Amino acid sequence: MAKLVINEEAYEVEDGRPIKETCEEAGIPFACEEGICGTCVVEVEEGMDNLSAFTEEEEDFLGEQESERLACQCTIKGGNVKLNF
Repeated sequence: MAKLVINEEAYEVEDGRPIKETCEEAGIPFACEEGICGTCVVEVEEGMDNLSAFTEEEEDFLGEQESERLACQCTIKGGNVKLNF
């Protein structure tokens, strides 16, 4: 089971699952949910390697990034990930 920390609150997420539902519960806003609008941009403080690879949608919207992701596009592979929005 992976751990997703959003604004200092911890959530357990099954390995390999999308983080969208958990992020939504934590109050992160979503609109299109297809990686086009950017409403769900989050800052990854720790654990970027524990998230899925960048999608084409993220690369198009965010460009080259080291700390931001679109929550609607990510899955958590395992381990710990710490986000802020």
